[in-house]
Amino acid sequence: MQQTWVRMVFQRRLLIMAVLLIQIIFILLLVGGAGFIFRYADYVFNGISIFVCLYVLNKKEKTAYKLTWIFLILLFPIFGGLVYVILHTQFNPRKLQRQTQKTDRVYKPFFALPGDALPQLSLKYRDCLPQVRYLQEYAGFPVYSHTRTEYFASGEQFFARLMEELEKAENYIFLEFFILRMGVMLDPIIALLERKARQGLDIRIIYDDLGCFMSLPSNYKEYLEQKKIKCMIFNPFKPILSSLQNNRDHRKIVSIDGKTAFTGGINLADEYINAKERFGHWKDSGIMLKGEAAWSLTLIFLHMWNLEREDQDDALPFFPWKDETCGVKSDGFIQPYADSPIDEENVGEHVYIQIINNAKEYVYINTPYLVVDDNLLSALTLAAKSGVDVRIITPHRWDKWIMAFASRSYYRQLITAGVRVYEYTQGFNHSKTFVSDDKVAAIGTTNLDFRSLYLHFECGVWMYKTRAVKKIKEDFLNTIPLCHEINFKDCARNAIQQVFQDILRLFAPLM
Repeated sequence: MQQTWVRMVFQRRLLIMAVLLIQIIFILLLVGGAGFIFRYADYVFNGISIFVCLYVLNKKEKTAYKLTWIFLILLFPIFGGLVYVILHTQFNPRKLQRQTQKTDRVYKPFFALPGDALPQLSLKYRDCLPQVRYLQEYAGFPVYSHTRTEYFASGEQFFARLMEELEKAENYIFLEFFILRMGVMLDPIIALLERKARQGLDIRIIYDDLGCFMSLPSNYKEYLEQKKIKCMIFNPFKPILSSLQNNRDHRKIVSIDGKTAFTGGINLADEYINAKERFGHWKDSGIMLKGEAAWSLTLIFLHMWNLEREDQDDALPFFPWKDETCGVKSDGFIQPYADSPIDEENVGEHVYIQIINNAKEYVYINTPYLVVDDNLLSALTLAAKSGVDVRIITPHRWDKWIMAFASRSYYRQLITAGVRVYEYTQGFNHSKTFVSDDKVAAIGTTNLDFRSLYLHFECGVWMYKTRAVKKIKEDFLNTIPLCHEINFKDCARNAIQQVFQDILRLFAPLM
């Protein structure tokens, strides 16, 4: 069975890549052929490029994206504008925006069902009010109190606890992941879900098609549905050149009965629990929420599940405390949040920037990639220049060499400002955590790179004075001895390397 699926995956991927290659060749022939047949073709294509440049400059978009596209058009004045038009006119973004707004209207009111903890927080902890108000009153994600947090410093810890909690499910289990890969981790989870489904529980899985491009066969949805597991493939990959393929579901969510939820950087694949070695030891992290805040991640899942459905689920039947109050003892304040590339609000980036800007003593950051725009770069360097202890751990062994070169291009600028940068020498650091001043922490799915910050659907958990805050700090400090601190000598570059890194920074928004 495993060999059959591997063969099917390989054949499907080859076919899709062949179709994409044909389209690229066709565009090149179109441009070249038009120039040969039509004597004014150059003027037409140049005119398109000029209009595209004007459109990009006036579009509400990140400056880095504008510079990248304008540079491409200047570099390829005939070809660049046409490519932009082809990539950005093959779908209707307004339709997707309308669907998102419709689903928002349906589900946003249900976030407040457990009650409003903002007045309670306002009385005691006014120092974090701006961040909490931004997430609750503007982004629409309330802060909760009756919640217990449990932090996992490795995929192995996460997996063991996840299996325990899945066994306790009584009504439903929802899973949403970027990557699923058959093996030691996924197989027992699917077996458990199949058993629960046959017992009558509502079992649902969302997975991203591009994220599973090389790991699952095209009929995996049907395979799950045969086991009575409902399945949705997010944004099915089509062999068409389109910018829509950039918007991936990078979230990792497990919701169990609306009372328990998991998130973090861990996908359901063997490398995340080191059952399979990829790039050395895989360092990752996750968190479990028990109580009111778990309901928020449940609604974030339901929002995605119903995004393109005409008949949307009523959220009320899934609410676990209809006839009783949540009895979980408060563990500080917890605020789960989601980020969408469809709106114009970069929630994940704003959470990170507010943590950095509000830090008084320290900010410790784990990230697998360090490819940031001017806003984040300015926040990090300003904090360090102001005397805040800013430290960042990145991988020493990377999963993508091009991201390694791009990330390392920022080291010198950060170190000059006083930021301390470390590389995890044991392998690949995939953890995504922020912790500051023994008070505030955030953990979720958002990397420090353009794709994650601006193009993907992401989620995370902001916390204030919870037990997990201390654990995240301890994990960071325990990881430091396993790292190499980067100094100016490590940042030395010859002329060729410097030019290459400068080019990568220019094209970072498209990586």
